[in-house]
Amino acid sequence: MMESPVPHEPPIYRRIADRLRQAILAGDLRDGDRLPGENALMSEYGIARATARQALAVLINEGLAVPKRGSGVYVRRFRPIRRHGSRRLSREQWGAGRAIWDSDAGGRPYTVDDLTITLEPAADEAKRVLDCDEVWVRRRRYSVDGRPVQLAASHFPAPLVRDTSIVLPDTGPGGVYARLRDLGHAPAHFTEEVRARMPAPEEAEQLGLPAGTPVIVVCRAAYAAGGTAVELNKMIMDAASYVLQYDFDA
Repeated sequence: MMESPVPHEPPIYRRIADRLRQAILAGDLRDGDRLPGENALMSEYGIARATARQALAVLINEGLAVPKRGSGVYVRRFRPIRRHGSRRLSREQWGAGRAIWDSDAGGRPYTVDDLTITLEPAADEAKRVLDCDEVWVRRRRYSVDGRPVQLAASHFPAPLVRDTSIVLPDTGPGGVYARLRDLGHAPAHFTEEVRARMPAPEEAEQLGLPAGTPVIVVCRAAYAAGGTAVELNKMIMDAASYVLQYDFDA
């Protein structure tokens, strides 16, 4: 009778990475903690520098650690944001003067920065969806617990929002959807498309992403009751920072 083959043991750098990962997931190593450096791993495991570097690279590429030049490799452990697709966009949310991000953040501190508002020629996708030649674009970056997590660019038909608070930094209670309601074009239907990809260099820089971390791209169109598109919003999210939740009836 033929004996079952003995499974190969993973290479040493994988075993070291596994142990460090377990320590991170168990909470023994917390967000911002410095991981053992190459010299410490070489001494503890009797390995070459290249092997120690491979072990740390595994965690960096998984998005669990981030290197800081001249300082070391640090744990990047972040409690994911649960983004509830329908709840955050409900009329009860923005209609009551609450920001959509109040739903996303769940009481955690968040900030909006790098805000720019510009009048631009409509790019192909915005021109097709919004059926106009010019758009006002609100670009911003969101951070939760002090960490950048999302870039967003909302496009609005220029004739619809010109000379309204939608083109001002402070849109008022309930945000842009409440202001669209005030204009008689309250969002009644949303369509979202979701895909994943690797970030462009400028996206990785703005979000502070370690190497190997993908982004989630969400493209959402908002439609008024008559079927007219009133917003096209493109969001770039740090994939390691999000859980996307959608509820459906059978």
